[in-house]
Amino acid sequence: MKILYLNLDRGIPVLGDKGASVHVRSFITAADALGHEILLACATVGEGNPRPPGHLLHIGGKPSPARLTAECAAAKLPLAALDDQVTSRELARLAYDHAAPEKIYEALAALNFVPDLVYERHALFHCSGVAIAAHYKVPRLLEVNAPLIHEQRTFRGLRLEAQAHRAERASYHGADAIIAVSGGVGAHVSAVLGHSRNVHIVPNGVDLTRFTADAPAGNAIRQRLNLGADPVIGFIGSFKPWHGVSFLLDVFADLLPQFPTLHLLAVGEGPEREAVQARAAALGLGARVILPGRAAHDEIPAWLSAMTLTAAPYLPQPDFYFSPMKIVESLAASRPAVAPDIGEISSVIRHGQNGMLYPPGDAAQCRAAIASLLADPAACTAMGATAARDAARLGWEAVVGRILGLAPAGTPASLSVA
Repeated sequence: MKILYLNLDRGIPVLGDKGASVHVRSFITAADALGHEILLACATVGEGNPRPPGHLLHIGGKPSPARLTAECAAAKLPLAALDDQVTSRELARLAYDHAAPEKIYEALAALNFVPDLVYERHALFHCSGVAIAAHYKVPRLLEVNAPLIHEQRTFRGLRLEAQAHRAERASYHGADAIIAVSGGVGAHVSAVLGHSRNVHIVPNGVDLTRFTADAPAGNAIRQRLNLGADPVIGFIGSFKPWHGVSFLLDVFADLLPQFPTLHLLAVGEGPEREAVQARAAALGLGARVILPGRAAHDEIPAWLSAMTLTAAPYLPQPDFYFSPMKIVESLAASRPAVAPDIGEISSVIRHGQNGMLYPPGDAAQCRAAIASLLADPAACTAMGATAARDAARLGWEAVVGRILGLAPAGTPASLSVA
């Protein structure tokens, strides 16, 4: 089957290290392994990791001033609205979405690529996949990873909310099947649709060929960092406030009297990294807290192998809708994960079997969970082996096969959407 994969979000560089970037590459790699031919049309290519298999089509270009002016008029805004950075950025997204179909038709014709299916990663202000699927008279599967309007409004600011809602409704209603990565995301989609008939919950997967226990690679990192055989609490991800790295630092500091050779190894970048580093130094923990910065996703298996266990210390949130890939990757690498009992996490971590759960935000319980693993290395190793067996059912090929099996054989929804 020929699949046109649409990733029109400029904030997701295909070759980058973000979880969303990894997700795109993992899906395409798995689909290719299943025998499908993929053409990825993306807004941003990025760098830092190998290209996924198949065709890569960069639909770039910024809208012209005339195009932005036309979008401004269509939104019934005064021209002065273009002076506002947020409004101008949102109008640019709308302009990009409106221009994308013709660019894609032209490029696919030149490549003689006629898709059998359109698979789209939902993006804020974007719904052109509906028209593209209708153009080719093929089904359209829509992947939704988060309530994007809520995220934009809460964390980055949102001006054209009515237009964002309109595009979201069009995108959701124009899908033959919607893949939500968690129950929380599925509930959001169902609320917008007014039903849940074609909404399917499919959590994120893991590359089982790469995320395995790799003792030599882990030992090399340990040697380079002078860790020896000391126990290591690991974190891999972005240093964003809700990821709880500062919370983990407090837990780590409280564990040191009981485990004086313990280290905290936190891999990644983000807005809180410098603050965490400064606070660790102020607490006199600089020698015990290692913050190596960014690591390419291809290097993550080795970093995991250097860790004794991992922590995903998400802070309490009323609507936790994430499906954290880093937890599944930890399990696949035979590393038990410690995380709060929140959202989809409890469907992946089996408390006391492949990891440990604690009440969200409860530092004492988090500390006790980690301490129980550190105090019994044999039990920790056995739990890691169970984690790897559990992760085996979450391979990307199985996940992608299930998703592609949702494509209908009948009339595409895009042909019935006004």
